[in-house]
Amino acid sequence: MFLLAALFVSARAAEPTALERAISQAREIVTTKLAPKVPGLSVAVGVDGAIVWSEGFGFADLAAKRPVTRDTRFRIGSISKSIAAAGLMLLVERGQLDLDAPVQKYLPDFPVKSEGVITTRLLAGHLAGIRHYNGEAEMLLNRPFANVHAGLAIFAADPVVAPPGTKFHYSTYGWTVISAAMETAAREDFLPFMEKNVFGPLKLAHTRADRAGAPDPDRTEFYQGQPGKFTVAPPVDNSYKWAGGGFLSNTEDLVRFGTAHLQPGFLKAASLAAMFTPQKTTDGKPTTYGIGWVVNKDARGHRILMHTGGSIGGTSVLLLHPESKTVVAMVCNHSRSPFAKEAYEAIAEIFSQLFAPR
Repeated sequence: MFLLAALFVSARAAEPTALERAISQAREIVTTKLAPKVPGLSVAVGVDGAIVWSEGFGFADLAAKRPVTRDTRFRIGSISKSIAAAGLMLLVERGQLDLDAPVQKYLPDFPVKSEGVITTRLLAGHLAGIRHYNGEAEMLLNRPFANVHAGLAIFAADPVVAPPGTKFHYSTYGWTVISAAMETAAREDFLPFMEKNVFGPLKLAHTRADRAGAPDPDRTEFYQGQPGKFTVAPPVDNSYKWAGGGFLSNTEDLVRFGTAHLQPGFLKAASLAAMFTPQKTTDGKPTTYGIGWVVNKDARGHRILMHTGGSIGGTSVLLLHPESKTVVAMVCNHSRSPFAKEAYEAIAEIFSQLFAPR
C-alpha cells in the first residue's frame, strides 16, 4: 500500500504544472512562428515577482555568430515612454511637476499654440496635438543633440495636428517635450535623473540610453530585410528622443520594471491609477492610452496594460496582466517583426494560457 502511494505521489510530482504547460505552449509558438523570422529574439516572463522563463533565440550578431543571451540589450523603442512615465510620476508625487499646468511653466520658450493649452498630461496621453515623425528620414536621424532641450528644435515651431485635447495623435516628440519639462522640474538632466530615480531603485542593471558609437559588448547588432537576406540597419542617433524611444534594455529588466507596476510600492496607488486610466478627448470619448501605457483587454476580457516599441533595428513588447500578476517582455533586433504594435491581441493570445487561474 505504501509503495503504491509513493508511486502515485511520484507520478503526480512528475506531471507538468499549469504554469509549465503554459510556458511550453508559448515557447512552441515563439520557436516556430516568431524566432525564425528575425535574426535574434529574447523572451522573459515573470509571475508574482519571480522570473519563471527567460530565453534567447538566434543571434545578436549574425556575422560573428554571437547568440542572444539573457543579458543581450535591444532597442526597446516606445517602451521608453513607459519607463519615462515612471520618472514623470515620481516628480508628480514629490510635488515638483503639475500634470495640468501649461507646459510653458517648465519650458517658457516652448511656443504657445493658439489652438489651446498644452499640458504635460495631454502630452503623456498623445492628446496635445504635437506631430509624430515627418517620414522615415526623421526616424533615421544620425546626428547628435547636445541635450534634451536641443531636440525640441525639430518640431516645436510646427503647427499642431489638432487642437490640444480634441484628438488622439500618437507622438514620440510629445515625450521629448515631457523629458525637457522633467529636467526643469527635477533641476537635473533627464538621463542622470532616470538613472538615479528609476533604473537604480528598480535594479534595471541592463537598461541605459542608446548612445551612438558607445562600446557595448552586450548590445545586439540591428537588422532589417527579409529572412535569409538580413542586412545591418543604418546607423542612427537617438539623442533627440531618449524618453520617447531612446533606451536599450533586456527582457529581464523589462519584466522587473513591469512587476513594479502591478501594485503600489515604487509608485503610489494614485500614480498607478492615473497611468492606467485611459484619458478622454474634450468631447468625452475615452482613448486606450493613459500616461505612458496602453490600456486594453484581450480576447477573453482580461485587462491588459502594455506598450510596444518599434525602432530602427528593434521591435519590442511589454505586457502586464494584473489579474494573474504576470508580466511578459519580448524583444527582437529587427525593424519589423512578427509582433507589430497593431497586433496587441495576437501578442496577448500567444501568452493567454499564462494568464489563466493557477
